[in-house]
Amino acid sequence: MPRYFTLAQAEQMLPEVDKALRDALFHKSEYQAAEADLKSVAQRVRVSGGARVDPSAFLATRARRDTSAAALKEIFGHIEEMGVLVKDLDIGLIDFLTLYRGQEVCLCWKLGEDRIAFWHGMEEGFRGRKAIDEEFLGNHGTGGENGNADDAPN
Repeated sequence: MPRYFTLAQAEQMLPEVDKALRDALFHKSEYQAAEADLKSVAQRVRVSGGARVDPSAFLATRARRDTSAAALKEIFGHIEEMGVLVKDLDIGLIDFLTLYRGQEVCLCWKLGEDRIAFWHGMEEGFRGRKAIDEEFLGNHGTGGENGNADDAPN
């Protein structure tokens, strides 16, 4: 069952989400660098017909790649447990599900933004972001009777 957030609940989670995204970006970068190093070694071996490889350096690079992959998996698991949807890791784009006039929509936030200021429909995505205004605030919530934030807990 999806988790729905009020704007206040989502914004309260931003510091934790921000840290998780930054950690994920670091480990993604580490993974990609190690993977490129391993491919370079493999290419050098193929081109030279069996060049000697320093096994300790090769194993250390592979361990770095595997450690980063495991860290990424753990971070994404943590983000998923929080109920946050990662839409684009490269730009740090995430969504928090909420209800607006009884319809499922997303509170949209991007790494570097100081607060959540936009929302969009499920089919619209980032390009369909709309500014959060008083009308939205008065008609969004977590799924209670009237759609108000205080009607139902997560």
